[in-house]
Amino acid sequence: MSNQQDHVLIVDDDREIRSLLADYLEKQGLRCTAAADGREMKATLERHRIDLIVLDLMMPGEDGLSLCRNLRAGGGPQANIPILMLTARGEDMDRIIGLEMGADDYLPKPFVPRELYARIRAILRRARALPPNLEAAPPANARELHFAHWRLDTANRHLIDSAGTVVPLSGAEYRMLGVFLAHPQRVLSRDQLMELTQGREADVFDRSIDLLVSRLRQRLADNAREPAIIKTVRNEGYVLACEVSAVAASAEGKAR
Repeated sequence: MSNQQDHVLIVDDDREIRSLLADYLEKQGLRCTAAADGREMKATLERHRIDLIVLDLMMPGEDGLSLCRNLRAGGGPQANIPILMLTARGEDMDRIIGLEMGADDYLPKPFVPRELYARIRAILRRARALPPNLEAAPPANARELHFAHWRLDTANRHLIDSAGTVVPLSGAEYRMLGVFLAHPQRVLSRDQLMELTQGREADVFDRSIDLLVSRLRQRLADNAREPAIIKTVRNEGYVLACEVSAVAASAEGKAR
């Protein structure tokens, strides 16, 4: 943890849970602010610098998944705030969807506050382990990104080929492509890609990055044996081996 007191925003419609978690985390040296719903969450984000959001999945009105998705899509510094999702549901699909929407980790209810604190520390530690010049996504004002014979519609999260055909991407594939497009012609190690795309602990022998790159190459029709777009750099990682141009939202509107 840094010397500066980390500020955690707890978003949960249950007043008792908000109070319990805030009291415990403050005793551990964190600064806490509580919000009962999305409206209070957004107001708090406007007023304060938040280091991490603890976000309940099931809330009346705008639920946690929607809040997470909109925050990630909104751009600016708030889009990169780590999110730990709380869920009372037991189904794996709800947790998977939360991670696909951009949550950094999840914790099923009921849980002990000590585990929540440990996960918060782990998330903040991982976030700060990345070099400051590495970003998890292209600039927020980039409405479209053009590379090779492809373009990525960042508003609708669509990959489009030269013929105008939309190629569907999973959430993980979209995040991986976004990382490459944010750092064209720069070698990214597997560890860096793991942190930027998954943001949570992974096994040392986890080959998910290699599998995800393989899937992304298939989406891009990039020859696996002699790739031209995403190349393998032996003993180092992967590199997007083409130039990227961005079309800002206002310019894109005028062009049409």
